[in-house]
Amino acid sequence: MNQSTQQPFRIMGVLNVTPDSFFDGGKHNSLNAALAQARKMVAEGTNIIDIGAESSRPGAEPVSEQEELDRVLPIIAALVQEIDIPISIDTYKPAVAKACLEAGATIVNDISGLRDTEMISVVAEHQAQVVIMHMQGEPRHMQKDPQYDDVIGEIKAFFEERIAAATAAGIKKENIILDPGIGFGKKNKHNLTILKNLNEFCDLGYELLIGTSRKSFIGRITGAEVEDRLPGSLASIVSTRQQGASIFRVHDVAATKQALMIADAIENV
Repeated sequence: MNQSTQQPFRIMGVLNVTPDSFFDGGKHNSLNAALAQARKMVAEGTNIIDIGAESSRPGAEPVSEQEELDRVLPIIAALVQEIDIPISIDTYKPAVAKACLEAGATIVNDISGLRDTEMISVVAEHQAQVVIMHMQGEPRHMQKDPQYDDVIGEIKAFFEERIAAATAAGIKKENIILDPGIGFGKKNKHNLTILKNLNEFCDLGYELLIGTSRKSFIGRITGAEVEDRLPGSLASIVSTRQQGASIFRVHDVAATKQALMIADAIENV
């Protein structure tokens, strides 16, 4: 990766308005708490705010469309009045995505990877950006015993299939972002193989989003509890930046921005 080919990095700050997310569950449940956290991330330099109203941690139970909308719509309505950076909605439900896009969100972060044809239609209709994430299984059971014959090849084939479906339905190529889904139906060896071979996904020609922030694979390697995983998060972020990733979904905006600024300065000297 060099200065002529490297895309500017973007930080996607995580705003979970859930009681049960693995790191910040319950911290931002109220409207005031959520808005305060969003303002903090904006001040720290986030480029995108990604709002999630249903936990996707391993073993998480689903919530209804209405509950998800009740949690997220007031926050979007308030944020669009005071911030000028993109708002992303982290959902796999087409009805939730549609309502949030109509409320002012401009990105759909879909952990199910656009496997729902109705979601494809919603994204295409609104000409929204979309994150196509790979996940084996679904959150309640995805970490039971995930197996791959060729984790890189299988994820790459999944991306190619979903990109073809998306573009055929009218989603513009420039609106597509790929996320290999670290920790979503992957064992440690799968996560590390993905992180070591990101060029395989960059070669597809789309922006690549990486979400390693404070995830359990860091704890399994280092023994660190979730509140102590920032150093491991930053190490993985810098490594993936050096390989061509450009969007980083994180809980720790200020620390991530500093780490990425130094990585880019070294790369581009």
